[in-house]
Amino acid sequence: MTNNIYAYQREARKTAIYPDQGELQGLLYAALGLANEAGEVAGEVKKILRDDDGELTDERYAKLVSELGDVLWYAAQVASEIGVPLNLVTERNLAKLASRAERGVLGGSGGDR
Repeated sequence: MTNNIYAYQREARKTAIYPDQGELQGLLYAALGLANEAGEVAGEVKKILRDDDGELTDERYAKLVSELGDVLWYAAQVASEIGVPLNLVTERNLAKLASRAERGVLGGSGGDR
């Protein structure tokens, strides 16, 4: 398996089977899938509190890793749908975070801090 995020994106794209790829409907499908999978991650975390007495069990860990993989897959599809390589997304995100750290605004809210 590769550790290169763009290589992951290209390989993940080979497994993408959903309607209207490359069109608005394909983007909508991928974005809704991403939201759904992010909700499943949140649900597993909730179950740590509800079912596992606040302990991260081996079973819950495995489920979280699996769900995070699904989140990554859909994020890769959204990126592919808009024509952006994931490595550019990660580079820009790290640059944004570094800028916030330098300016002392990592905390707080709002996208344009």
